[in-house]
Amino acid sequence: MNRALVKKTIISERKVGESEVSVFIIIYLFFSSDREVNIKGKFRESYLLPALSIKPVLHPDSPIPREKLNPPTPSIYLESKRDAFSPVLLQFCTDAKNPVTVIRGLAGSLRLNLGLFSTKSLVEANGEHAVEVRTQVQQPADENWNTAGSAQTWPCESSRSHTTIAKYAQYQASSFQESLQVHIQTSTIFISDQKSIGKIIKFGTNIDLSDPKRWKPQLQELLKLPAFMRVSSTDNMLSHVGHTILGMNTVQLYMKVPGSRTPGHQENNNFSSVNINIGPGDCEWFAVHEHYWEAINDFCEKHGVDYLTGSWWPVLEDLYQANIPVYRFIQRPGDLVWINAGTVHWVQAVGWCNNIAWNVGPLNPYQYQLALERFEWNEVKKVKSIVPMIHVSWNVARTIKITDANTYKMIRHCLLQSMKHIQILRDQLTAAGKKISYQSRVKDEPAYYCNECDVEVFNLLFVTSENSSRKTYVVHCEDCARRRSPSMTGVVVLEQYRECALLMSDSLSLSLSLSLSLSLYLF
Repeated sequence: MNRALVKKTIISERKVGESEVSVFIIIYLFFSSDREVNIKGKFRESYLLPALSIKPVLHPDSPIPREKLNPPTPSIYLESKRDAFSPVLLQFCTDAKNPVTVIRGLAGSLRLNLGLFSTKSLVEANGEHAVEVRTQVQQPADENWNTAGSAQTWPCESSRSHTTIAKYAQYQASSFQESLQVHIQTSTIFISDQKSIGKIIKFGTNIDLSDPKRWKPQLQELLKLPAFMRVSSTDNMLSHVGHTILGMNTVQLYMKVPGSRTPGHQENNNFSSVNINIGPGDCEWFAVHEHYWEAINDFCEKHGVDYLTGSWWPVLEDLYQANIPVYRFIQRPGDLVWINAGTVHWVQAVGWCNNIAWNVGPLNPYQYQLALERFEWNEVKKVKSIVPMIHVSWNVARTIKITDANTYKMIRHCLLQSMKHIQILRDQLTAAGKKISYQSRVKDEPAYYCNECDVEVFNLLFVTSENSSRKTYVVHCEDCARRRSPSMTGVVVLEQYRECALLMSDSLSLSLSLSLSLSLYLF
């Protein structure tokens, strides 16, 4: 192909003005099937936009004084519905400098009927609904002792079982009754330096409230929340996944007795989260800004627990000695806790209570950057990204008019990299004589992940038949497909979008086409 002609065409088209550029000419020149392959090997470029970071600078010039390592938690008290729907609340919660926000008075100002989520109401609605149970050792919230009780440690193990809402409700009630009968001793005799092991408790977790037929009154009540806090809204990236991700774009319920622990973690793909305490008891929270997650990861490695997939409870003294500020606060019944993007947090029930929670993805550059960073880090660590970020990015660009300049730049760059990846891979397959078959996506079709390594597979699917009699087909990424068969024998390559469909169907199509053309020209 004549590169000079291509360059001249691009320049002449851009003189007309971007609103009148014929994208089809550029697409024809750069996506025609006879275009030579310029890239050798696998596409390894990042989807993140270089030299653009929205993260706040939190590097102190000197060590933080001990008294400032427990900073006051950002809090807002709402007095009216007008306060709840004020844009100031959204700005405050999503401010990158605020890792967590406690919103008090929310239930009262919005007249939320939290009684719909009480244990009594849940039993009456769906008593046989499944509950995952975590068996744990009851300990003070700021301590985490090893099994021998001889030293504090980071690993926080628990065993898993299952029950029903009705059966857990019985346990929750009997636990409360037992506590009333316990004689409180006013003196304690210390026999040794070892810590006595606490009693065994059961925590009812990950209770799925996604079914709109079973939980209609409960889910309708949550529509009273401001749009940016709702389970589903236009500017929530998780509403554009196209399929259900349990606990992320659906509501989950937690039923607790005192001491029930949600171990330390960042939310899946660093998304924000909403948590409402139904009561009647309190919860105690600990939170650390995203800036310090790598230091906490180092502590996990030191103590032999996996940061992303393991169960851990930070030793506060370790964090303080490492100059890491920890926000610590009480969540009372009716309080909503907003966990900002990437915030590391861990929670313990102070009393008997229920909580409801879900994730949200506000469409701002800080959230998008952190989500994409974790998407790429997960691939490095061979951990599945629950949120298929490439798939979501295309859906967002296709359906939302993006007004924030930095968000626009980040998503545009991600899609540009996605298109480069697709085109380079397509060219390599075609040059090798591999047939690519078109199979368009259907409504509500989920995103795809590699069956072996769990990496997201977008547009070009490498498919094998695992059981020809049952017609069972499995999707692989390119690497795993070649590992199974270097010559790609027995591997069918499916393409879900036509070459021009992606560029022409989204709100960023014009600038994407121009940028992609120029970038491919430079190879």
